[in-house]
Amino acid sequence: MNMTKAWQRLLQQEDLNFLLTNRVPRIALTRFMGWFSQIRHPWIARASIAVWRLFTDLDLSDARRQRFDSLHDCFTRELRPGARPVDLDPQVLTSPSDAIVGACGRVEKGQVYQAKGFPYSTAELFGPSQDASVFEGGSYVTLRLTSAMYHRFHAPQDLRVQHVTYLSGDTWNVNPIALRRVQRLFCRNERAVIRARLARGGHPVALVPVAAILVASIRLHFLDVLLHLRWPGPNEMPCDVAFDKGQEMGWFQHGSTIIVFTPPGFALCEGIEPGRRLRMGEPLMRLPHAAGADARPSEARAGFTSSSSSAPSIQSCA
Repeated sequence: MNMTKAWQRLLQQEDLNFLLTNRVPRIALTRFMGWFSQIRHPWIARASIAVWRLFTDLDLSDARRQRFDSLHDCFTRELRPGARPVDLDPQVLTSPSDAIVGACGRVEKGQVYQAKGFPYSTAELFGPSQDASVFEGGSYVTLRLTSAMYHRFHAPQDLRVQHVTYLSGDTWNVNPIALRRVQRLFCRNERAVIRARLARGGHPVALVPVAAILVASIRLHFLDVLLHLRWPGPNEMPCDVAFDKGQEMGWFQHGSTIIVFTPPGFALCEGIEPGRRLRMGEPLMRLPHAAGADARPSEARAGFTSSSSSAPSIQSCA
């Protein structure tokens, strides 16, 4: 435990942290981690997890399984039933993941912030094929997943995913130290733009999972491909798949960030501010009071597939 604290204190030194996690061959290390984490051998898994604990406060007490065959299995672990209760208030948009709240507020003149004094444009984040103007004047929340957190993300409300744009990119660290030093960081990194409409009121929302160093890929259950750095972008994937509130949508292979965008009328829930720790299912935003009746999609929820395939230019959801 003393060694763990010593490593953590060392990495809290900003210059050293930035050097060790950014001034390295980021993409090469990320691809290596993608390969290494998939090695299925219990001894390698146990040794890797022991090293991981030196750098983080990894807590596996709420994991469904306590033994893992690979580092990947631990990264993408499932939780025990009931470990993350979901707020069922139909007027509440819940956090899609465990996270620490980063920059949040209003989208103004197509601009939001990754840190104080470090703006970036929603148009650049969403990519050249997507129109982000529907979120002008709306709200955004940056949710940072640390490496030790639960890495799966879930639907924040009953919704229907309509489109995914995957943009390959760099793998800068997304911790606060890097966000204060690298301009437009989220626009540079690998990311997926998930466009959806809520079943309640038909409001458009967007979830933007942003990958980072050591994040080997982004898995979306409703696509039959694995999104990873070897794809150039943008890759356009039209979708038509419904999710119930709290239903799992996918996972990161490691910790990273999800940025949530909503149109005007949504409001941040009380206490949502930078530094707040959230668990998946806790209240994040409130829907506009004029939201329509609690209408749900008439079609049955689409089935999911977890098989991977070579990268296409366009893919429909399963």
